[in-house]
Amino acid sequence: MGEWPEGWFRDGTDSADAADGGGSGADRTVSIPSSQHPGGQYQVGQYATDPSGYGAAAQRPAPPGSWPEQPPVSSSGTPYGGSGRYGGGLAAPARSPSRSGGPGLPGGPRWRRWLRPRRIIGVLAVIVALLLVAGVGTYFYLNSKLTRSNILVNFAGRPSPGSGTNWLIAGSDSRQGLTKREERRLSTGNLDSTGPGRSDTIMILHIPAGGGRPLLISIPRDSYVNIPGYGMNKINAAFSFGGPSLLAKTVQANTGLYINHFMDIGFGGFVHVVDAVGGVRMCLDHRLHDRASGLKLSKGCHVLNGAEALAYVRDRHDFATQDLQREQDQRIFLAALLKKLTSPGVMLNPFAALPAASGVVDTLTVDDGTSLYQLFGVAEAMRNPETTTVPIANSNYLTSAGDAVQWNASQAKELFTDLQTGQTVPKTLITGSHQGT
Repeated sequence: MGEWPEGWFRDGTDSADAADGGGSGADRTVSIPSSQHPGGQYQVGQYATDPSGYGAAAQRPAPPGSWPEQPPVSSSGTPYGGSGRYGGGLAAPARSPSRSGGPGLPGGPRWRRWLRPRRIIGVLAVIVALLLVAGVGTYFYLNSKLTRSNILVNFAGRPSPGSGTNWLIAGSDSRQGLTKREERRLSTGNLDSTGPGRSDTIMILHIPAGGGRPLLISIPRDSYVNIPGYGMNKINAAFSFGGPSLLAKTVQANTGLYINHFMDIGFGGFVHVVDAVGGVRMCLDHRLHDRASGLKLSKGCHVLNGAEALAYVRDRHDFATQDLQREQDQRIFLAALLKKLTSPGVMLNPFAALPAASGVVDTLTVDDGTSLYQLFGVAEAMRNPETTTVPIANSNYLTSAGDAVQWNASQAKELFTDLQTGQTVPKTLITGSHQGT
């Protein structure tokens, strides 16, 4: 007897074979499935000869007999649920590193781990946190560099707080921050840079309590007013006599407005800010040539650098009304500068925003209750305010202090009373700003 049990190859047709005379000499292998059999059965060497894997037999029922049942066919029509691309259910060949990207290349395992949404969100959160820390740190650094002083002091007869917020803005001829060479280049004269200087620009910015349009009011530097403790004189003399504190006291006493905040910037700071933002574009209706300020500009549009901008806002000799026209040009330029300063191109560019902000705070003097955040609000308010000049009765008023400017007392009182009480200012008192001819 052999090692294999008798009849291992028999199936249910053995008896029929014997009856047909097959006996022991018949070829019993005919019952082994063959690809040549009409039933599409398998033969030895099927995988080597059939490139489609299991081939058509995978879709037919298993033949009767002792052969094990074939794997089930998937919904895709291939055994094991495999892809027909590689045949049957056989495993797809491994992709080469050059196609998959490899462990450290795009498409590889490491890159797939980095591109997971949770990891991306984490990286973005870290970047945002770093930017916030840098922004907060820069804010407190610049805020600490502001020069603060006890300017808005109480005094007998000081107006009580009124509607809205009032800023007293002074542009002094202080040479702080300028070298002697820069003073000569900018034609600023030889004023002692250690003294309080003079205030050639005096403005009041009123920000309404209800969120209406701000109003920017120019006060002519030669306005003939009462300076507390010094009598009648030109208003810019108050700055020379007692600095910004006496100027603020004089403005409040003569307008009846409560001044909430004060800010003053000198020549040096003005020049540095304009240069830091890359200049300011101004379009002129006529040629300007002022030897006193050093201004030489042709008709048309120009991008003024710091030196040219300073000469422009100081020019008064090109106009018949002199100081009165210069005040309008100052308001026009100031609005253009602040639009540029607060534009996305500057605010989102640290190489422009930081030097500009640093140039401001280095030469800016404010009252001790002013923060850098409040200065941002002022800059935004001055981008597009309504503008006017204190109502004037006589621009060539002869006084003991020389040729001065006399206010229209009744109209000036109406203007400032409306602002103090939150009333609407009549349009007749708002003159606007226009270039001189």
